[in-house]
Amino acid sequence: MDVDIWSWVGGTQRQLHEAGNVGLAMALGDVPAQALEGRYGQLDVVAPAIAQQAEGMEQPWLELFARYWHLIGRVGDRANGSVAIDDARELVSFAARSDVADCPAASGAVEVLAIAQANTDGPGYADERLGSLGRALQTVGPDSLAFSGLTTQYVLALLDAGKPAEAVAYAEAAVERLRGAGREASWELAAMSARALLATGRAQDALEALHAANGFKPDDPVAKARREGILHSRILVELGQTQHAVESLPDLDVVGEHPRDWVEWAQVVHRLSEQDAIQNSWQLGRIVRQWMSYFETMGSPRARVELAVTGARLALRRQGVWQARLLADLAEAASRELKSADGVAEQIAALRAECDAAVELPPPGPEGELVAYFDAADGRTADPERWVGWLWPLSGKDLEATRRHTTTLGFLGYAPTGADVYWQMAAVQSDPAQADTEDIAYLTGLLIEAGQDERVHDLAARLKAPASHLALARLHRARERWEETADEAEKAAKGGAGLEALRLWSGAVQQLGDNPRAAEILRPIIDGDVEGEEEDIWRVIVLATAAEDWVTVRKGAAKLGMPIQSPEGPIEEEWHLIRAILPAPDGSQREVLAVRTGPATARLAIPQPRGMEYNAGDIVVIDPRPLEPVPESEEEKENFVIPFAGVTMLRPGGYTSWFFDGAAPTDEEWSEFDELMAERGWPMWVYSDKNYTVTHPGTGEQLPGVFGWIAIPPDAGPTELDAVLDDVTETWVHPLAWLDLAREVGVEAERHEHIVKEYGL
Repeated sequence: MDVDIWSWVGGTQRQLHEAGNVGLAMALGDVPAQALEGRYGQLDVVAPAIAQQAEGMEQPWLELFARYWHLIGRVGDRANGSVAIDDARELVSFAARSDVADCPAASGAVEVLAIAQANTDGPGYADERLGSLGRALQTVGPDSLAFSGLTTQYVLALLDAGKPAEAVAYAEAAVERLRGAGREASWELAAMSARALLATGRAQDALEALHAANGFKPDDPVAKARREGILHSRILVELGQTQHAVESLPDLDVVGEHPRDWVEWAQVVHRLSEQDAIQNSWQLGRIVRQWMSYFETMGSPRARVELAVTGARLALRRQGVWQARLLADLAEAASRELKSADGVAEQIAALRAECDAAVELPPPGPEGELVAYFDAADGRTADPERWVGWLWPLSGKDLEATRRHTTTLGFLGYAPTGADVYWQMAAVQSDPAQADTEDIAYLTGLLIEAGQDERVHDLAARLKAPASHLALARLHRARERWEETADEAEKAAKGGAGLEALRLWSGAVQQLGDNPRAAEILRPIIDGDVEGEEEDIWRVIVLATAAEDWVTVRKGAAKLGMPIQSPEGPIEEEWHLIRAILPAPDGSQREVLAVRTGPATARLAIPQPRGMEYNAGDIVVIDPRPLEPVPESEEEKENFVIPFAGVTMLRPGGYTSWFFDGAAPTDEEWSEFDELMAERGWPMWVYSDKNYTVTHPGTGEQLPGVFGWIAIPPDAGPTELDAVLDDVTETWVHPLAWLDLAREVGVEAERHEHIVKEYGL
């Protein structure tokens, strides 16, 4: 993005503020940070909303900005592949419009598309990327911040095209052009230059280039240390500095949330495992398989191939031959999706040859006793990879061995393989209608996990009711088809399928928005007609609370031994403080201090800023399962407030919040202010922290500041609050401002505007 775009962003924010669109102005400035800091829940809500508003306001530059950063958040750290290509192509077309092409950020659309293509299949899209990036680079010079980003992607495309020498020359020339323009390369461009040097076999030069890059400013400062550590370790491995390479490599818990780093990290780990310098465990194999599944959903076949090959070689070093064979199969399947598969078939063939030559570990005992050995194994120390190999000769023949074998396969990430084995035994070699309930439940779950929906339908067609309806209800539930789930689960429940059918039916009905009906379905658990568990009783309590069925809530509470003081009507007692975790408009979550008023209700105690869907005084339904465990030590317990997830609004309190801001008063003045608000029952909360300061209008010195919100109930009006604030603050050395309230009341708005300006609020 060019420096001019940031000047434009600042100007746009001011315009939005002046137009009263404060929320959009604040969100606009936060979007890049959301993309780079990994706040994707917010980004996926806020960026599209900004883009939509920008389109309605006919501000195409603003729309481009929001769409660009949303895509950077997808194709950057999250490494979206083909699932993002169409959106990236649309952005390129949008950026080419006559009213957008002059935007300094327009060339960023080409960069985003190139990244998405590289994530999908770098070598396969190499030529197309070189063409589009080359054309974009003809329109920007080294004086533009877009230059480094586009050049970095161009160098990567040269590497993917198998032209490392050209990549080195291009990167070095670009760095010189930047110096000639009085600018420095980004850290990312300098690091890409080191990658190019490494690809030409010049590991020592690559190391020196990476060290030199430390002085350059990163475009993505959040990721720099992590990505630098991986590349540094990779170079050190090539130089034979194994111990230093281990020390440089970020831990799994550092890279685990960053898909962009997974392939390279796994490859470095494999190289280090060849030197026996790093632990190579079954847990690592399971994680690699999970990563492959992620890239399958992201449309990244190249990453899947590379991880499969790397994972297979790691498995062979662990003598996990069965896993290496399956990974070779998965690599071959993914290779069919590549635009360019040069050399991949040869890699896979070599891998299969290594599998054929490998020696498998002998089982711990006779074949007929393996199930007993499995059951006796310590679940914390046993190696599930080895058990899969040992049980495989029995799987599909012996029922108990098959259950354990396929369960373990699913646990390690190979549910489709386990489903195939179990299906063959239970549905091909046998009549599933004759199988017991437990086997059908397990087979259905395995097929659903493996994505074999057609087989679930086939299975259901061969089962008698209610088992057939229950199998379909499980499938529809997993695929979030709520109407179908409710229909099949109802048939299963009425056919006598028991507790699971009731749970599925109730859950689907709740998803369809009918809480009273969902509670009624589970009512037999409360009445004692169906034997349920404690969590089922709590579920009925939550549903009945949302439906304000207080009779059922009391009955459920009694079943749990929970005393309720009031005999009838709404339960509105004063229990204890909690933290209610509620959604925020930007997609994040917000903690709100509240008072628990019943088994599944709480009254919000803290005033909320305007624009929130809830406020102090609102009664919300909460999920009674604590989100955090209660601390064990008495000292920690003393200050611990239990967090609960908010479920839905039960009854709004009708409170309205008003903002105040200014220099902090004395402790005595503030105590009087606080007591007055409490006496009137007007919740007040300070949102500023100790670092907040305002400017003394006379001396220019920084004074401690305070800002927050006051919420007034529906029986108190803005005029009353304005008068109270006037009375309580009139003797303060420094005045407090409540500009929005003054404008609403129409009294002394100019005075408050003057305070805001004088104190720099």
